[in-house]
Amino acid sequence: MKSIILWSPNTVNAAESKKIRLVMSLRKAGIQDTAVLSAIERVPREHFIPQAMQDQAYEDIAVPIGLGQTISQPFVVAKMTEALELNDRHKALEIGTGTGYQACVLSKIVRRVYTIERHKPLHSHAEENFKQLGLRNITTLCGDGMRGWPKIHGIEQAPFDRIIVTAAAREKPPAKLIEQLKVGGIMVAPVGESGKQMLKRYKKESEDTYSISDIMPVRFVPLLPDIARDDTREEMVVA
Repeated sequence: MKSIILWSPNTVNAAESKKIRLVMSLRKAGIQDTAVLSAIERVPREHFIPQAMQDQAYEDIAVPIGLGQTISQPFVVAKMTEALELNDRHKALEIGTGTGYQACVLSKIVRRVYTIERHKPLHSHAEENFKQLGLRNITTLCGDGMRGWPKIHGIEQAPFDRIIVTAAAREKPPAKLIEQLKVGGIMVAPVGESGKQMLKRYKKESEDTYSISDIMPVRFVPLLPDIARDDTREEMVVA
């Protein structure tokens, strides 16, 4: 497996000026939640991106991180985060950790983040990122996100105030995720086949009903079951 360093201190000064321009562009593009903009400003996106692509860390584009996965473009991250209507009392579940960027953004706003990744190398890398950044309110798991957060050592974390899914379900989010959403809670998830995906917002009105609204067209990798078994056969660009 090839290993490439993601981040270097030499990139910090240049990154800061680019980050400010990015936050200003997100505001102009319609992101109004100041907590979301502040979180994006405080998270070092270059830390989650391969060194060969450091100059694109604060461009408004998705960046590949290996194993067929990407970090979403900042506008999509901001839009999804804003649609969750977060506050510092919330407990959030993320499906699809990647290298940890979205979870890091969430951690700056909510009380606790639980995040699931099906690719073992990405899960390990995200954990290392969180450790290096001193983030203590994120709990990670390598597992099947379609099944939600499991009971561990007899402890049940569900229901969650908010759920964010960073991979696209074909027709609707898995039933288990709806089940693990608290009544009154919000889930944001892309739905649809490739080329026809829509980012949707689900609000759980009761144990049996929820409302749905469309946010915008998006492009995400498909939401898949189980822990990935072929990671060692594909070169990673993350460490």
